[in-house]
Amino acid sequence: MDMDHEACYRALLTRDSRFDGRLFVGVRTTGIYCRPICPARTPRRENVTFFATATAAQAAGFRPCLRCRPESSPDLAAWRGSSNTVSRALALIEAGGLDDGDVEALAGRLGVGGRQLRRLFRKHLGASPVSVAQTRRVLLAKQLIHQTRLPMTEVALASGFGSVRRFNETFQSLYDRPPASLRRLSGEASAGDDGVRLDLAYRGPYDWAALTGFLGLRAITGVEAVSAGQYARTIALAGGVGLLTAAPSAKADHLSVRVRFGDLAALPAILSRVRRVFDLTADPQAIAAHLAADPALAPRVAARPGLRVPGAWDGLELAVRAILGQQITVAAATALAARLVRDWGEPLPAGLAGAVPGLTHVFPSAERLAGADLSGLPMPGARSRALQTLARAAADDPSLFEPRGDLAEAIGRLKALPGIGEWTAQYIAMRQMREPDAFPDGDIGLMRAMAGADGRRPTAAALQARSQAWRPWRAYAALHLWTGEVIADPLAAHPSEKGSHARQAA
Repeated sequence: MDMDHEACYRALLTRDSRFDGRLFVGVRTTGIYCRPICPARTPRRENVTFFATATAAQAAGFRPCLRCRPESSPDLAAWRGSSNTVSRALALIEAGGLDDGDVEALAGRLGVGGRQLRRLFRKHLGASPVSVAQTRRVLLAKQLIHQTRLPMTEVALASGFGSVRRFNETFQSLYDRPPASLRRLSGEASAGDDGVRLDLAYRGPYDWAALTGFLGLRAITGVEAVSAGQYARTIALAGGVGLLTAAPSAKADHLSVRVRFGDLAALPAILSRVRRVFDLTADPQAIAAHLAADPALAPRVAARPGLRVPGAWDGLELAVRAILGQQITVAAATALAARLVRDWGEPLPAGLAGAVPGLTHVFPSAERLAGADLSGLPMPGARSRALQTLARAAADDPSLFEPRGDLAEAIGRLKALPGIGEWTAQYIAMRQMREPDAFPDGDIGLMRAMAGADGRRPTAAALQARSQAWRPWRAYAALHLWTGEVIADPLAAHPSEKGSHARQAA
């Protein structure tokens, strides 16, 4: 990977926080790799090697610094946006894509060959997919050791190690000491009845008000509770049920997350979804610099620094919510979703009920929705049938809403599902599959926002052509345009899409 040695060394000399998460410093005389903000004495220029990722540093034989703690750096990389295949692969690895399979199986889910995937990882990350998975396990385990009071056996389980023995051997080999010796006795106790609490880093600025405002308008009563200071929801994963809360941390540029879930082995997958919902891996400065080159976007970008694309917790939940919202108001759709949850969702078990005010149920599973009698809901029968067909498809293929293939393939696959047209397919790709370039060019709100001085709106084709300059960050451009238009719900502003939904559902 091309890392300008002099430029990187200048960043190290000045402890420039803008480069935190963008480069890592391997010190050959100590065998340690650090963040550029490490408080340790600056090594000599000839003794350092720079890496774009922590994985590349670790793959080169360096071990993580115990002072600056690379596991606490923002999860960023300079390549992000330039290789969507690697981005999709990382999302799958975070969710456990290599826990039960090999690289060939992972590559197959992405529509590429194993050799090609390894080549892309070497090019963009400087390491193999297996090394990436191993580094993520190690760094999560180290974060759990520092920030929680979990016993070491539970840390091993929660960070994705297959056994305590493998966990101990890895840490002994990497740090030349047992994992228990890394625990800080002054660390915060956060493992108990209230669950596990972690601080997740991101790169600022962060428009928390815009994100919670977006999620709050779409919150499903019983499943989600959103306020200016906190987002909370029920979660269901791998047969387990739990609670999640997230709020700005007292530490700058961190999100404080608390998870209550019985099976700690699910923690990596839960944290992966948290990063998706809150778009924690975005580099807002790089995205803003790119989008601000367009005079129409520049004032919007300047007005909302740190604007994120809100993610979705679950693809089926997002798709159901979109279909329920066809041809009705946002408030009516939210009430309908709440009724669906009340009738067919799973009530929280006694140990969790009442723990967070307003949270009572988990969203219905695909299997439960597929067998539900939805005729009692106040909506057309065709829409009920579309929901059940969609739920059956999700039950048959649990990876239905996973990022795989390229954007065009994902859109085509989604549009083949009942009740999903072009707009909703792009919307799901944007929020669930984390496609930074997803863009519903036929959206009326976007057309209105891009109207000329004479008030004339561009056609979908013209908007598509204009948006080429915004790639690969068109999803963020769409959020800036929607936010500027003060649209309560983009779907409600697109009647032609709702009409196409109705035709498909029929």
